[in-house]
Amino acid sequence: MSKSARTKTVSTKLPPPLLFEVAWEVCAKVGGIYTVLRSKAPVMDRRWGEAYCLIGPYREASARVELEALEPSSSIKSAIKDIEAIGIRAHFGRWLITGRPQALLLDLGSVDDRLADIKYRLWKDNGVGSPENDFEFDETAGFGFAVTEFLAALKARVGERPVLAHFHEWQAGAALPMLRHRDVPVAMVFTTHATLAGRNLSAANADIYENLPHIDAGTVAFKHGFGHRHNLEGAAAAAADVFTTVSGITAYEAEHFLGRKPDVLLPNGLNVERFAAPHEFQVIHRTNKERIHEFVMGHFFPSYTFDLDRTLYVFSAGRYEYRNKGLDVFIESLYELNRRMKAEDSPTTLIAFIITRAPYRALNVDTLNRQAMLNELADTCHEIKDQLGRRLFHSVANGRLPTMSELLTEWEAVRLKRMMYALRSGPPPAIVTHDLIDDAADPVLCHLRHRGLLNMRDDRVKVVFHPEFLSGTSPLLAMEYDQFLRGCHLGFFPSYYEPWGYTPLECLVTGVPSITSDLSGFGDYVMQNFPDHDECGMYVARRRHVDFHTTVSQCVNWLHALTRMTRRERITLRNMAESRAEHFDWSNLGRHYVDAHQLALDRRFGSRARIPIVPESDSTPSATKAPASDPGATGAKPRKRRTRQAGGAASK
Repeated sequence: MSKSARTKTVSTKLPPPLLFEVAWEVCAKVGGIYTVLRSKAPVMDRRWGEAYCLIGPYREASARVELEALEPSSSIKSAIKDIEAIGIRAHFGRWLITGRPQALLLDLGSVDDRLADIKYRLWKDNGVGSPENDFEFDETAGFGFAVTEFLAALKARVGERPVLAHFHEWQAGAALPMLRHRDVPVAMVFTTHATLAGRNLSAANADIYENLPHIDAGTVAFKHGFGHRHNLEGAAAAAADVFTTVSGITAYEAEHFLGRKPDVLLPNGLNVERFAAPHEFQVIHRTNKERIHEFVMGHFFPSYTFDLDRTLYVFSAGRYEYRNKGLDVFIESLYELNRRMKAEDSPTTLIAFIITRAPYRALNVDTLNRQAMLNELADTCHEIKDQLGRRLFHSVANGRLPTMSELLTEWEAVRLKRMMYALRSGPPPAIVTHDLIDDAADPVLCHLRHRGLLNMRDDRVKVVFHPEFLSGTSPLLAMEYDQFLRGCHLGFFPSYYEPWGYTPLECLVTGVPSITSDLSGFGDYVMQNFPDHDECGMYVARRRHVDFHTTVSQCVNWLHALTRMTRRERITLRNMAESRAEHFDWSNLGRHYVDAHQLALDRRFGSRARIPIVPESDSTPSATKAPASDPGATGAKPRKRRTRQAGGAASK
C-alpha cells in the first residue's frame, strides 16, 4: 500500500466517541434501573473515562445528596449555555457513587411553559398523542425535549466527533423519535427493561406468556388507558439504531408488543467484590444469623420455644405484587412443607419471612411489647453478668471456687424469675408485625389464614409477614436488607413476571442459595448459561407451560431437601453459589453493552467510529477520580489497578 493510500485510510477514522446514558433514575432512586446504573458506573468509567456522562431529570431533594456540583468541561459547558439561552436550566456535576461519573440533570420545570407545543410536536411529527392530566407523561415529554435540545447543541459543538446516546425505558424514550425527526446525527440505543403492556397485563393477572401471540398490545393499551405511553415506547424502539432488552424472556415479549426484535440482550449485573478467603462470608452469615435469632426469640419465645440451632430462615422480598412476585407459590409451598415436616416429626423449624411494603397503620402492639420485654431481659442479664464476673474474680483470687448461691444473689435470682414469668404470653405469635389498613382483604394474610399457617406450637413452618422494607433503625428487626440477606439460608422468588430480577442475583453474590423461575430474566439466563444451576444453589422453578401445582411441588421438594441437609452440606451449597457470582460482575456482563454501543456506532457512522479499548491491566475501578478534562477533546483514560477489598453485593 502506498503512503498516500495509508494516509487516506487513517484520515477517515473519527475521533473517539462520546457516550451519554439517559435515564429517569440518574441521581434518584426511583426503580430498579437505579441499581443498574449505579452498579455499572465503575465499568463505564474504566472504559470511557471523561467521555461518559449520564443525563437525568433534576429533582432537588435527591440531587442535594447525590450530585456534587462542578464546572463542566468546555464542550458540555458550551452546550449547556446554548440550551440555557432558550430557557432550559441544567445542573452539572459528579454523581456521588463509586466511579463518580459525570452527570447532567435537566430541570423539567423550565420547560413547563412550552409543554403544550412539545406535546403537539410529538403528535404532529411522530404520531404520539397524549391525554390531559397524565402528569408523568407530560414530564416525560418535557424531559425528551430537553435531552433533544442538549444533544443537538452538543453535536453542533463537537463537530465530526461521534456522539452515542443510550436511553433506558419509556420515560427516557421521548427524545429518540424527536432526534430522529430532526435528523440529529447521534447514534442511539434504546433499552426496554419491561414493556408497558407486559407489566400492566401481568398486574391484571393475565396469562400473557400462554397467550402472547394472540394479544393485540395496542388495543389492550388503549383499553386500559396507557395507549399513549405504549405508542411512545413503540416509537422509541422504532427510532433507535439499536434496540435492546435485558433478557430472553423480555425479548420474546418485546418482539410481540413493540413490533421489533431486540438486536442485543443486555443482562443486568452487579459490582461483585469477592472475599479474600472463602470462609469470610460464612463468618458474616453466622454473625447476621445471630441478629435474626434475637428477633425470633422476642417474637416466638414468649409463647413457646424451639431449638435455634435447628432453625432455618427463608425469605421473599421485593415489591408487593402477590402473583407477579410468586408470593402465592411461596405460601402454598410453605403449607405443603409444613404438612410434610409435621408428618415426619421433623426436628427442624423453618421460619419464612415475607419482606415487602403494604399499607399499615402502625406497628403491632403485642409484637412491639414482646421485643421490648426481650430487650429488657437482655439488659438485665448483661448487668447481672458484670456483677457475677466480679464476684467470680474476687473468689478465685482468694483461692477458692465460689458456690452458685455466692455468684447469683437471691435478689438477682428472683429478678430473673419474675422476668421469665412476665415474658410468657398465651396467644401464638402474630403472623404479621404491623396493623394493616385492610387486614381482612390483604392477599398474603388471606392465603396464610386459608392454609392455617398461624404460627401454632406444633407448626414446623412459621411465618413472619413484615409489611415494611428493612431498616437498621427499626424497633423490631433492626437490620439493613443486605445484613438480613446474609443471615438467611435461602431466598424464594418464583416470579410470574420479572424482566430480570435482582433479588436472586443479590443472594448469589452473598453466597445464599435462591429459587427463581424460568419466567424471570435471571432464571432464563441461568438456564442458558449454567447447566448445573440446581446443584449450585440457583434453583429455577418451571412456570412456563406448567400448571401452578407442578411449580409448587418442585419448590416444596427443594425446601424439604434444605431442611434435611446437615450444616456441612448447607455450607458446601453456599460455597458453590458464591463461587458462581463472579460471572455476573459488570466486568464480564459489560461486554454486552460494548456490543450494543459498537453496533449503534457502526449503523450510524460506519466502521470509522470505534469505542475505547480498556487496557488489560485496568481491570478494576480506580480508588479516586481523575480531574475533569474536556470530553470534546479526549477519550477514556487509563486507570491504576486497585486490589478489590472484601465486601458484599450492592444494596437494593
